[in-house]
Amino acid sequence: MPVSLDAGFAQEMDRRDPLAGYRDEFVTRDPDTIYLDGNSLGRLPRRSIERMRHVLDRQWGERLIRAWGDDWLDAPRRIGAKIAALLGASPESVIVADSTSVNLFKLAVAALDARPGQKRIVTDELNFPSDIHVLASALELAGGDPLEIVRSRDAIRADVDGIAAAIDERTALVALSHTAFKSGYVHDMARMTALAHRAGALMLWDLSHSVGAMPLALDAAGVDLAVGCTYKYLNGGPGAPAFLYVRRELQDALANPIRGWFGQCAPFDFALEYVPEPGIARFLTGTPPILSLAAIEPGVDLLLEAGLGRLREKSVQQTEYLIGLWEALLQSLGFSLNSPRESERRGSHVSLGHPDGWRIDQALIADMRVLPDFRHPDNIRFGVAPIYTSFADIHEAVMRLARVVEERRHEKYPRARKGVT
Repeated sequence: MPVSLDAGFAQEMDRRDPLAGYRDEFVTRDPDTIYLDGNSLGRLPRRSIERMRHVLDRQWGERLIRAWGDDWLDAPRRIGAKIAALLGASPESVIVADSTSVNLFKLAVAALDARPGQKRIVTDELNFPSDIHVLASALELAGGDPLEIVRSRDAIRADVDGIAAAIDERTALVALSHTAFKSGYVHDMARMTALAHRAGALMLWDLSHSVGAMPLALDAAGVDLAVGCTYKYLNGGPGAPAFLYVRRELQDALANPIRGWFGQCAPFDFALEYVPEPGIARFLTGTPPILSLAAIEPGVDLLLEAGLGRLREKSVQQTEYLIGLWEALLQSLGFSLNSPRESERRGSHVSLGHPDGWRIDQALIADMRVLPDFRHPDNIRFGVAPIYTSFADIHEAVMRLARVVEERRHEKYPRARKGVT
């Protein structure tokens, strides 16, 4: 898209934006602070405040234990079915439970158990590090081979040919992040899933940086397994429970390795013999965290109302705009583009590299009231949440970023990293 450094261009884009009204659905208490970290923690939906009041006052406060039968018991499946609509998946294939890491462990162990003669898992270095740690742990417990990690040639894009070459008849599972957490690179889901299936392996996707920012088609692509978090683009709140997806044809063939009373038939029989619930519910373990679950649903509802097609169209426009501003203004100040140029291979965040990126990031937050995040070694990451991010936000953030470097504001900050980045 053509890009102008004039703020009027951004303002005109916002006037034309059919989704602009959704910005008012989210809490914005400091209009001078520009929030571009929606790919780590989404803003608070106003409806979530209303929903939490209802759960606290009416359900917990008034109905007490009776609320389990009224609403709570079905919450993991009900909210899972709504998330399924964001994933291009059948309603019965998604459930909300635990954390992303715990769900990943469950599905990785289940996959290894379902392929007893195949003891390899293939991933790549663009995958989230904790995913890699979980996968390695699952292999160690299963007595499998060391985790196969395919390196990227440029730390931005996946080496698709290298991944394909690594998958063989010994591979039980291919596990990848659909959108890479540093660069925003987006895998071709259907192609990679087909490569896994061709070798007889199962395919598992981490959707944490994709869900809510772009249309997905898990069922159509033949995906076997998936996990994802709800506190990024789904705006479910800090530490909100995650979700998992299991293709319907596989659900009763896979075993949940962390058995718990909510994943079994007739839990209130208190039988000593464990009989798993049929379908997706067998992947539940402990008691659902009802207060955290309740906060997820309003954000999901807003995304469904806005429509993922429109959200993705706006996301592409906004990341293209950000890249255009980088090219026109920031490139000459020493910033590199650490995300793909091709929009079809880029998610809803843009990473800009700089040799002094950490100090620039600190100055941007403290001096300029712009909130991105930082990913080692040099990535300042700008997360575009199209349901509430404006073009004016992006323009002003870039102008303030340029000022940090031009005025050398970052030089007063320490080089040592600490705390949450």
